[in-house]
Amino acid sequence: MLKKVVIIGPESTGKSTLSEALAQHYQTPWVPEYARGYLDRLQRPYGEEDLLQIAAGQLQTEDEAAARAGGGLLFCDTDLYVIKVWSEHAYGQCDYRILRRIAERKYDLYLLTDIDIPWQDDPQREHPEPEMRRYFHHVYRDIVINSGTPWAGIRGSHRQRVRQALKAVERLRG
Repeated sequence: MLKKVVIIGPESTGKSTLSEALAQHYQTPWVPEYARGYLDRLQRPYGEEDLLQIAAGQLQTEDEAAARAGGGLLFCDTDLYVIKVWSEHAYGQCDYRILRRIAERKYDLYLLTDIDIPWQDDPQREHPEPEMRRYFHHVYRDIVINSGTPWAGIRGSHRQRVRQALKAVERLRG
């Protein structure tokens, strides 16, 4: 049976790097954050209406990777909670269709990345301020605590993060 692991956390906390390292270690696919490619292709500033397209693309990409993974593990660089947080922060609300998909989609483990690594500038990232990084980390921490899904906090150097993540994944695998 396929176990889905979501790497979640604020911007610039090493989610993609960790997702890729874990997928490499376990020789399994990983799901990149769909929003990055979507926004790269967008010829205008994004708007609230784009979030539904991003959510649909994220789920489709995840389903395609799950089909390739067969059994074992699938690592997801974010899930729809990220779109919920983004939407509520930017627009004060989240579309009910996204919330419904969050409620329908189940995962087996969350790995919450900490803000203890330096901010890496990127044109798509919006909140480099330390207080905003702390704010979003608390939001994601509340989400994973209240999700009912096992989770582990991931912090430290890249090597430490990978080691912590591997321990959490091995506990999941039993």
